[in-house]
Amino acid sequence: MNRKCKPDIKLVSLIAATLIFSLSRTSLVSASSLSIPRSNLPTKKTKLSQNMPSTKQDESASALKELKDTIVAQKKEIARLKSQLKETQGTSTAKQSQGHGHGPPVDDEDPDVYLSSPFYKVAFKRVGWLAIFLCSLSLTAVIMNGFEHTLSRQIELAYFVPLLAGHGGNTGGQAVGSVLSALSTGSVTTKDAFKIIKKEMMTGLTVGLILGSMVGPFAHFVGGISRHVSMVVFCTLPLLSTIAATLASSIPFACKAVGLDPAIIAAPAMTTFVDVTGLLSYFLIANKIFKWYGLEL
Repeated sequence: MNRKCKPDIKLVSLIAATLIFSLSRTSLVSASSLSIPRSNLPTKKTKLSQNMPSTKQDESASALKELKDTIVAQKKEIARLKSQLKETQGTSTAKQSQGHGHGPPVDDEDPDVYLSSPFYKVAFKRVGWLAIFLCSLSLTAVIMNGFEHTLSRQIELAYFVPLLAGHGGNTGGQAVGSVLSALSTGSVTTKDAFKIIKKEMMTGLTVGLILGSMVGPFAHFVGGISRHVSMVVFCTLPLLSTIAATLASSIPFACKAVGLDPAIIAAPAMTTFVDVTGLLSYFLIANKIFKWYGLEL
């Protein structure tokens, strides 16, 4: 009995060993099958990292396309604005040509009304204002009569009356011409009145100081004029130039403000006002300086 049991025990142990070996192989196979997805993860990441450059390229291409579209749209907008600017300049030029250079147009139906108008119509149009300014110029005679006693004591003052009147007219003529030209071209408007008047005033003062420092010494040392009269001329020229430039630059803007044509009114009005105020200033300065020198008038 015992001998027969021994082979049975060996057989059982062999079967058990076979079962254990098979079970171990099965567990190894299952473990290897479970580890396959883990081994595949790095490959997936590699594939994603390989897809990243293509995505960036697509984004840069779309951004470049948007930039090109924006540039094209801006070019079209610039071309449209240029065409509008040309049309605006053409319209303003046509309006200026209707005004014959200064002020509002005289006749909207005929831009060449000045060339086609007969001389008597032009004369009748101007004579009214010239008559008014002629009456105003009579104030110069009143001023001369009021300072007759001064002229009789200092006859040298009379030598410079035409010089001062002419200088005032020249200074004012330059200023009024510059302002009228700027108004006709549209480079300045009535909104720029204060700036233009201030500039012309300072210009007139500078011109008067330069010319006064030249004429006064010349009259005394070369012309033989007395020192006190030369001093009067030296002091009058800066004031006269300032008054002339200020009035000449103010009158065109005033005419525009009230709806008058500055081309007809500005120049004669400037001459009238400058002659009257300049002559009055001349004699008032003379009286003051003569008192400084202790002269009896």
